Amino acid sequence: MISYIKEEINVVKDRDPAIKSNLEVLLYPSFKVMLSYRVAHKLYMKKHYFMARWVSQRAVRKTGIEIHPGATIGKGLFIDHGSGVIIGETAILGDNITLYQGVTLGGTGKEKGKRHPTLKDNVMVSAGAKVLGSFTIGENSKIGAGSVVLEEVPPNCTVVGVPGRIVRRDDKKVPCEELDQVHLPDPVLNDIRELQIANFQLHEQLLAMEERLKKCVEQNCKN
Repeated sequence: MISYIKEEINVVKDRDPAIKSNLEVLLYPSFKVMLSYRVAHKLYMKKHYFMARWVSQRAVRKTGIEIHPGATIGKGLFIDHGSGVIIGETAILGDNITLYQGVTLGGTGKEKGKRHPTLKDNVMVSAGAKVLGSFTIGENSKIGAGSVVLEEVPPNCTVVGVPGRIVRRDDKKVPCEELDQVHLPDPVLNDIRELQIANFQLHEQLLAMEERLKKCVEQNCKN
């Protein structure tokens, strides 16, 4: 238990620049909920389902983070702030994953059995993003804030939008300490800009045609 607590302290310190001392980690919702999850998961695996849910629900009330005791979570999960985070029963999370507030790893309501997503190592899911369904998010991928992901994401990708679209896939590893949620590509904004440019060009062509038509009419009237 002591070694686990030390490990969790290092995880929080590595990924949150706001922390100033080890004692602060003890106050973090992420730290508290992961301790409760480990206990609840062991109870769940021993088929003590009621006690497992009792432990997990107490943690929800204290932290605002809901992790089903049946979820499988690797080492180094960090949930920043954490309010509103939901991790479903059949979700599988690898190592060194970072989740922000309002993230949902849920199902669509149609599947049976494996209903929730699998996140491979070093995945980052930004604030308010929803990952819904029993597919896989590949290693080192980033999900932009507010995105809704409904299908599989290959490794080393960046996904943004509703529904989520892959906007970067360059096979370059995204380090787990790169936690920039803001400077991500915006495919919708790019499409709007292209439409604006096309509309401006069309407007200029129409003005030119109108000018030529006026000249033709004036010449015909003189003749």
